[in-house]
Amino acid sequence: MLDPALGGIEALAGPLPWRRRPRGFGGLARTVLGQQISNQAAGAIWRRYATLPGALEPEGLLRLEDEALRGAGLSRPKVAHLRGLATACLEGRLRLDALSAMPDAEAIAHLSAQRGLGPWTAQVHLMFSEDRPDIFPHGDVALAASVAHLRGLPARPAPRALEALARGWAPWRSLAARLLWHHWRHATGRPAGEEP
Repeated sequence: MLDPALGGIEALAGPLPWRRRPRGFGGLARTVLGQQISNQAAGAIWRRYATLPGALEPEGLLRLEDEALRGAGLSRPKVAHLRGLATACLEGRLRLDALSAMPDAEAIAHLSAQRGLGPWTAQVHLMFSEDRPDIFPHGDVALAASVAHLRGLPARPAPRALEALARGWAPWRSLAARLLWHHWRHATGRPAGEEP
């Protein structure tokens, strides 16, 4: 890592926990469940969701009753969203098994073309479930806050500025993002845990 500021994060925050998510529908479901809620809440919901029979596969998810999904902590919109993604998988509009053959930009565009999956969700899924080494979710507020804190900036950089800055970390932008999340958790006193 060429940036000395990123290289010093582990000395302050401790070893970087290397988190992974399952590939395919299960990993995408984990990312969707983590949208717009705290890591702690997302982790609790995921633990309940993952124990539901069939929930990690499109066919199984569609067999589950709404009450079972709501009982695991999913909101009505997230239930509808996951059902839509499961249907898209079964109809061939969402080809999670083909992601590994797609270049980064194509994979992001393919995922983002699905209703409710924006670039952030696509990028996070590719980082944690597909092990892509050069993805940076430049719209992530915590990453922007971490950069501002680490560099002593008066405000968080806007997504385009953050994207431009992250170009200097290529071809290891995913590692840079992980380190920045790790730094932000340490700086804010949050427990080390699952990334977005």
